[in-house]
Amino acid sequence: MKDNCIILTGGGTAGHVTVNINLQDELFKHFNKVVYIGSKTGIEKTLIKTQTKYEYEEIDSCKLIRKKIFQNLKIPFILSRAIKQAKLLIKKHRPSVVFSKGGYVGLPVVIAAKKLGVPVVCHESDFSIGLANKIAKRYATKICTNFKITADKNGPKCIHTGSPLKLSPLTKIQAKSKFKISTDKPVLLVTGGSLGAKALNDFVFQNLPNLTQKYFVVHLVGKNNFNKKIKSPCYLQMEFCNDMWTLFKATDFAISRAGANTIVELLANEILTIFVPLPKSASRGDQIENAKYLENLGVSKTVYQEELSIEKTQKTLNFLENNANILKSAIKNANFINGTQNIIQIILQEKNT
Repeated sequence: MKDNCIILTGGGTAGHVTVNINLQDELFKHFNKVVYIGSKTGIEKTLIKTQTKYEYEEIDSCKLIRKKIFQNLKIPFILSRAIKQAKLLIKKHRPSVVFSKGGYVGLPVVIAAKKLGVPVVCHESDFSIGLANKIAKRYATKICTNFKITADKNGPKCIHTGSPLKLSPLTKIQAKSKFKISTDKPVLLVTGGSLGAKALNDFVFQNLPNLTQKYFVVHLVGKNNFNKKIKSPCYLQMEFCNDMWTLFKATDFAISRAGANTIVELLANEILTIFVPLPKSASRGDQIENAKYLENLGVSKTVYQEELSIEKTQKTLNFLENNANILKSAIKNANFINGTQNIIQIILQEKNT
């Protein structure tokens, strides 16, 4: 029997939204209404409104910027206001459970839900728990994790579920056709995530003739980063792709940031990948931890941003190609599970408590 409502939250990057999008089909089997609480201007607003049937509600949000101390002084005031806004929305929709993907957008919703006695389930994709989820852990009843080792290290609230995935039913030929890729060259996907990555974009723009000698390059440059001057018959440039599942099916190799959701999607599709993690100077180091963990498993290779060159990249791509069978076997053994049903089961358990 269906219950009334579940509230979802999380945002800041597409990685904080993908999990919630991928749960859509299953959630509507159990809930009459799914409401998403996000920011007023973040990428989650666009993605949720274009890719789901969820109702969208807005609250104020403010991201911690590690190098801007004075700007961060306003966070307590915005957070307090956002918690009050979230409380009003929770009272309005009366959910039986809240599910948060994490990120600064979800934190006030989690705190508000706890204050109103609504059970909270969170999801952590990274190898180590991020700041927002570290705080949210105090208020949550359960934390679902992408990696088993993350659950093992962080106490009884944490349960290894994996991340929800969508795998395309198309063949590789059909997937390539959808993107009008007619060449027999292997497809190399370069992605810096939903916001793009200047270092990866510049690398492709500067070295495209070398890359397209061997590969058809699909380049996701991120919002507002499209470069009209760069053209090649073996090059497809997009700001963002709304059908990543089909694009993954068309892809043979990838050069990617090491965000956790992208990692799982690439490896679930057995794509041979070079991860270029976001440097510690621009992050908390989570992508470096993710990339190191995967390289230790033998499922991918890592090239650090400061080492990124066409020579090293070509050498590493050749290694991936020459060791494809070994790498794909390691990917299978690592068992990057589709966590959809595991997460739904925990949501329903908490809803019924």
